Amino acid sequence: MHQRKKLLYIGNKLAEHGKPPTAIDSLSVKFENEGYSVIMASSKKNRLGRMFDMIWTTLKNKNEISLVLIDTYSTQNFYYALIIGKICRLLDLPYVPVLHGGNLPKRLSKNKGFSNIFFGKAYTNVAPSEYILEQFKTMGFQNLTYIPNTLEIKNYPFQPRKIITPKLLWVRSFAEIYNPLLALEIVEGLLKRGIKVSLCMVGPDKDGSMARCKKIAADLKLPVVFPGLLKKEEWISLSKEYTIFINTTNFDNMPVSVMEAMALGLPVVSTNVGGMPFLIKDNIDGILVPPNNSELFVNVIEELCANPPKVEEITKNARIKVEQLDWQIVKHSWMELIGKA
Repeated sequence: MHQRKKLLYIGNKLAEHGKPPTAIDSLSVKFENEGYSVIMASSKKNRLGRMFDMIWTTLKNKNEISLVLIDTYSTQNFYYALIIGKICRLLDLPYVPVLHGGNLPKRLSKNKGFSNIFFGKAYTNVAPSEYILEQFKTMGFQNLTYIPNTLEIKNYPFQPRKIITPKLLWVRSFAEIYNPLLALEIVEGLLKRGIKVSLCMVGPDKDGSMARCKKIAADLKLPVVFPGLLKKEEWISLSKEYTIFINTTNFDNMPVSVMEAMALGLPVVSTNVGGMPFLIKDNIDGILVPPNNSELFVNVIEELCANPPKVEEITKNARIKVEQLDWQIVKHSWMELIGKA
């Protein structure tokens, strides 16, 4: 067995503070299970403290590390990645940005100079979706490796849905870019057509959107429940009670929650934005609709409820697709990358 390398993984490891798990939480465990030694930073709750912990951990372990993985987002966390990338270049450490966030292409345009250096001088950039891969190619980057987001399929029991009434499930952080208000408009639209509907919106609040949704749902007396952030096992168990998964976002990459819904047998109706058409083939393994259009969502949901054979076909195709994203398949791409670095 070849010598396993020591990895440094930089990211927001905040699940222990009640935040949603991110790539660092899941991938680091998978790497360790494959025999790699993984140092992680950071789980500090304070942003400034987290940044200094990332810097200190990199400097402290510089002689032991053979590769640095950096979760790279389009939000303020982008600057953590820039700083660690700069330190890695000064220390002559190979680093690999792992590209998250459907809005990352906009960040590329906004911070062109910094981006060209950070991404251009990386050992490679891991694109977890074909959408991000294409966007970076368009921007002229060639040091790219496609390694898709991954699931452990054995954790997702497939349950065929026999839809009678639309019991809708929405799983995401409550943030404006994910457009949670559209989910409420969909419920309102279905009720106006005399369709009995319910909605469960699972996830933590990011920017005050949850309070707005709760107020609107209460004012309009909509049948919506807000259980907050649930552990993965909890929402997988909860999903058995629901018949359709809706994804209302305005920006997206390759959302794991949608992949999970596909694995569980929930028919997915999603906005056709960002990486979604790369993940879902319209009317084959899910349904895509234009963003911000509740009426089209309502039409599609009504049609699904009236067409069980279509639901059966879509959900079977979706399960077959995400089975190709199982860790036992995807891990070989990661091991090849790490082995060459």
